Amino acid sequence: MAAGCSRPECEQVQTILQLVDDVFGRDVIGAYLHGSAVLGGLRPTSDLDILVVLRRRTTATERRALVEGLLEVSGARAGRGPARPVELTVIAQSDVRPWRYPPSQEFLYGEWLRDTYELGRAPQPEPAPDLSILITMVLQGNAVLVGPPPAQVLDPVPHNDLIRGAVAGIPHLLSDLESDTRNVLLTLARTWTTLETGQIQSKDAAAARALKQLPPEQQPVLARARAMYLDGVDEERWHELPAVRAHADYVVAAIRRQSR
Repeated sequence: MAAGCSRPECEQVQTILQLVDDVFGRDVIGAYLHGSAVLGGLRPTSDLDILVVLRRRTTATERRALVEGLLEVSGARAGRGPARPVELTVIAQSDVRPWRYPPSQEFLYGEWLRDTYELGRAPQPEPAPDLSILITMVLQGNAVLVGPPPAQVLDPVPHNDLIRGAVAGIPHLLSDLESDTRNVLLTLARTWTTLETGQIQSKDAAAARALKQLPPEQQPVLARARAMYLDGVDEERWHELPAVRAHADYVVAAIRRQSR
């Protein structure tokens, strides 16, 4: 990313890496970009997605220190002023190498969790099936911020576990359909494409592929979500919720057929 990022984004990444170093020091094995930054480039509303791999597990004090630091530098409500939203995932290498399913994560920060974290709470270690997708993205993107290449740190995820992780996240996605419509529709399209191809594509590329496979009556909802993403429209009111739900049901059914 360093070669192609804008100055504010590069500075933001360096601030996050310094925070991680301040909290964990030499226990950091590596830090890697994933998400939009390595899948076709950041869009106006894209998060900065970073995975940190540690030699050990975290403590409650460390997790809270990370939260406090990220509240200052992530998103529109950042304490130091508006910035790109950050999604930071921290894992202990021993929880994912050798690979087993479901994997576990030590820490997750995202702006959708800000209200909870501002109340003084902090993330807890927990099983995270969707790490199968994230780790696949990290290996595919090979975008090193700190440490050796990810293939020296992480095991590849078997395709069956990639499918299991993708399908496991569907109920949570659907619970956010009305509040985060654009992102849910695009994530469903990407999940569908991932199961078909074994590769993880950018949201707009996955949506473009899905649009070619959808019947005409199912295309407008996804086409609108993709256009919003490309134009930098974070969210707006969707009046056609019955059509949104029908589209989501159609894609989920296609995903479940693909996963059998």
